[in-house]
Amino acid sequence: MKINTAEFIISNSEVAKCPQDFLPEYAFIGRSNVGKSSLINMLTNHKNLAKTSGRPGKTQLINHFKINNNWFLVDLPGYGYAKVSKKTKSVFQQFITDYFETREQLVCAFVLIDIRHEAQNIDIEFMSYMGESEIPFCIIFTKADKISKTKVDSHIAAYKKQMFANNWEEMPHYFVTSATESIGKDDVLNYIDEVNQEVFKNSNKF
Repeated sequence: MKINTAEFIISNSEVAKCPQDFLPEYAFIGRSNVGKSSLINMLTNHKNLAKTSGRPGKTQLINHFKINNNWFLVDLPGYGYAKVSKKTKSVFQQFITDYFETREQLVCAFVLIDIRHEAQNIDIEFMSYMGESEIPFCIIFTKADKISKTKVDSHIAAYKKQMFANNWEEMPHYFVTSATESIGKDDVLNYIDEVNQEVFKNSNKF
């Protein structure tokens, strides 16, 4: 897939105020400081489409970007250790849950994980929530350029082992990426393109 247009549409904290267009949505979410904004900018060929910041947890709203006028990329707040007040965190964590559990347009979520680190409980717990809630998702391992391929493979194997230990029958579909070197870009976009084709072909909703 080639992205020709990427347009910011709206930011809000209420699912009811999300765009009414019935277009497929792909939500991007991960722990704070996972490199989500950089990945989104890399995928869309826009340096500043999603705001990057040295301060983790800056994204605190549901951000909709219309891509090629036929699907939405949704940038969601990070979960975990964002440096915001407990009250603020509890509010935006609730609307994350509302989005995932009520948004009919959601086709697939991408859970971003920093591949530099060994399996983190918070990521495993979040993916367990997604699985238990029957929300379709893939994993995007970020920052693959920061460590050796051997370590990348080792850390992915550790995630597989821990997920199997948590009663997963198989590892969710995953991608290995680097925003700085555009690694995995075509893989992610081609996957979205393939899913879109199936969605438009088989669903009466879109």
